Amino acid sequence: CSEVGSGAARSRIGFRPKPKFATVMPHKAALRENNLSQILLLDDDATQLGVREAILRASGFTVAVATSAESAIALLRSAPKQFGLVISDHFLTGATGVDVVRQVRSLLPRIPIVIISGMPDLEPEYEGLDVIVRQKPLPPAELIALVRSQLHAA
Repeated sequence: CSEVGSGAARSRIGFRPKPKFATVMPHKAALRENNLSQILLLDDDATQLGVREAILRASGFTVAVATSAESAIALLRSAPKQFGLVISDHFLTGATGVDVVRQVRSLLPRIPIVIISGMPDLEPEYEGLDVIVRQKPLPPAELIALVRSQLHAA
């Protein structure tokens, strides 16, 4: 006879309950990158922001989010050495990606910046600003590969 809480009837040998949710293990390179810097993700569209944030976090990256140009610049000013990459939408409330890039460059001239937009042919607007422009939709694997390459280049 066993008492409740004694442990005698808790589990059978060799039995392990299945987890309710699958665990995503981060890529080893992402774990190393995670120790070096954060990604600042800027978008005023909550859905787009949430999707990109989830993809990057699931891949092991540390992500800070901003929903306006002002909040993104404030984050960069408060902790400039924590960030290794900025990813921004082109169209933002009250600003464009070009405005953001110019402000970021005044604070952190060498930080890699990626602009992701649904608008085609934006490259001329960013000429001379040293940014990478990609068009939506950007598949998760491409986003992750782009982030890894930019963090390694920094």
